[in-house]
Amino acid sequence: MNSVRLLLSLFAFTISSSKLTADLSAETLAKDKQRPNIIFFLVDDLGQRDVGCYGSQFHETPAIDQLAKEGMRFTDAYATCHVCSPSRASILTGKYPARTNLTEWLGGRPERDYEPLHHGEKLTALPAEEVTLAETLKQHGYATANYGKAHVSMNPKTYGFDEEITGWVRSYHYPFGSAYNKKLPAKEGDYYTDKLTDAALDFIERNQDQPFFVHLEHFAVHDPIQGRPDLVEKYRKKLAAMPEQKGPDFILETNPDGPALTEEELKALAANDELQAHQDARVWWVKQKQDNVEFAGMLEATDESLARIRAKLKKLGIEENTIIVFTGDNGGMSASNQYRGINHQRKSLDAQFASSNLPLRGAKGWNYEGGIRVPLVVHWPGKTQPNTISQAVVTGTDFYPTLLEMLGLPALPDQHKDGRSFVPALKANPYERGPIYWHFPHYSNHGYQSPNGAIRSGRYKLIEYYENGTVQLFDLENDIGERKDLAKSKPEIAQKLKKMFHEWRKEVDAKMPYPKTATSKPARGARILKPNKKR
Repeated sequence: MNSVRLLLSLFAFTISSSKLTADLSAETLAKDKQRPNIIFFLVDDLGQRDVGCYGSQFHETPAIDQLAKEGMRFTDAYATCHVCSPSRASILTGKYPARTNLTEWLGGRPERDYEPLHHGEKLTALPAEEVTLAETLKQHGYATANYGKAHVSMNPKTYGFDEEITGWVRSYHYPFGSAYNKKLPAKEGDYYTDKLTDAALDFIERNQDQPFFVHLEHFAVHDPIQGRPDLVEKYRKKLAAMPEQKGPDFILETNPDGPALTEEELKALAANDELQAHQDARVWWVKQKQDNVEFAGMLEATDESLARIRAKLKKLGIEENTIIVFTGDNGGMSASNQYRGINHQRKSLDAQFASSNLPLRGAKGWNYEGGIRVPLVVHWPGKTQPNTISQAVVTGTDFYPTLLEMLGLPALPDQHKDGRSFVPALKANPYERGPIYWHFPHYSNHGYQSPNGAIRSGRYKLIEYYENGTVQLFDLENDIGERKDLAKSKPEIAQKLKKMFHEWRKEVDAKMPYPKTATSKPARGARILKPNKKR
């Protein structure tokens, strides 16, 4: 009799436990359905100073500016790399490029004979085993979509996206090229940025009844620099009506890791605007003015994309339950992609140099602020105070843990190892992230500078170059343009940051470039130019 009672008790407990589990699962599902949507609006090659709310006097970005008025604008936000693929991978993984060993854009700059170092070993795709932000959100009931320039090698569905329309843009005017000719409905006269936005709007409408994550990786404002015709004409008239901007149109930037050049030598190189002369001297032209009408037209079309997405959210009644993150993948292309002289017609120059990053120094492809400091605006309805500005230092690895905390989801510290949640900053609470790092063991398409890395800790930033070990130290609070090198006047700070940087490189197993010798071979993942065939 006791055995029967025991069995009945166990049966009743099992039924009760199953019901409790079912209730908990139902409760979890209900919570997941109520979680905020996410629009991650990523713009390619957008300099921080290209945006109106960051000081541009030429470009008009009313939708981005309005988002900043309703949300929080960050002054000290950074990409984890000055070129695209590593930066994008960091957003998805929460890891520094040096840790994943995806340190260069895919497929990368080929090695050149005049370069004294072999490029560091690198991966040529984001590993499929990485548990990306998209995969994690998908596990919690999110519909996920990736549109635009994914550029981490594999199909985005490998990384947790339900839908994707991605690829490389050959023209912003139809036909767009690559996979877009089949995947993105368009016709003669259509503009790529507009059609990509159409795809995102369609996904939002179809998934309005469940939480969604739209990773909208606009190919704009990457080259080819082709604005939408109506907007290009608008800026052509605007430029013609403006007073002429003071100062030089371009300046020559040198390689800090080599012999210093005198003013006379720089003047001679400016006059002798030839590839071989500039390659030998390791100098590169950098644009100093925002006056490119094609680029301005591209940027305003991208701004319109944000306006259209916000209008759709409002129409569907889900605007207040949608987080919007607006940022860029690296700094602006004020230095050309591959060497370009400036003895050309204006139309040619506008196709080669996008914009100016001033007062930030440098450009995409360099670890000066112009290459890595990016715009960041976060709109978190009901949580962030409208029209607020944060000086918190944040970087691309931080989005993963931050978004999980914003959504009330558990952190994954073994995955987003290099990320720090900046939710306290979003809530206007004290926040100190700690140092951030960069590592680029390659030569860039955008200059003759040595491969290098950098660390920012507090107000100070140190850049170390890998050919000759030269270091530069800057006080960003007093010298945002990085013109006064303090390495010799503040050796204790320089040595401290250098030690921290080396310890970090060791921790993440950062792969280094190495000298070329008669018997050396390129590292794994290197891209080598094929020799010209004899005719």
